[in-house]
Amino acid sequence: MNYSPRLKEQYKETIKDSLMKQFDYKSVMQIPKLTKICINQGVGKAVSDKKLIDSAVNEISMITGQKAIATYSKKDISNFKLRKGMPVGVKVTLRGERMYEFLDRLISVSLPRTRDFKGISNKGFDGKGNYTLGIKEQIIFPEINIDKVNNISGMDITFVTTAETNDEAKALLKEFGLPFMKTNKEA
Repeated sequence: MNYSPRLKEQYKETIKDSLMKQFDYKSVMQIPKLTKICINQGVGKAVSDKKLIDSAVNEISMITGQKAIATYSKKDISNFKLRKGMPVGVKVTLRGERMYEFLDRLISVSLPRTRDFKGISNKGFDGKGNYTLGIKEQIIFPEINIDKVNNISGMDITFVTTAETNDEAKALLKEFGLPFMKTNKEA
């Protein structure tokens, strides 16, 4: 029995056709697709407490199902008491099956658990078809045990697509089920 993530199958069966009609593509190769999801978490307090990096790596690894790696500073910044080579954050890049699994859990479980959730911002697009979503608390993910969290911190989740424009990327992510806020034009 071959397993394939739900959203991957949905992309093949319905999302491609919907985008093809919506944007009048000449070729199926023009249809935008999700290539990777990058998750980054800055841990500024790690300058004074090295254990925070280890706990951040463990938390991001639990959330994504893939081993996260620490990121290190590239230069000295005296105002932040930062030296070159000190750990300052955590990152992980998801592709393929794990990417679709994470996206499914994010949309169906984690985002609805956000306090006072009204939808995600429409302003996270970069002009080249990528979207970045900021999350204020890592405890919205069910994999995180709230009792074992040392400090609550946020993270950035970047969706990298092959879309050429923001409109194409937004249509793709909307088809996957990301709950964007309603604008005045859409209401």
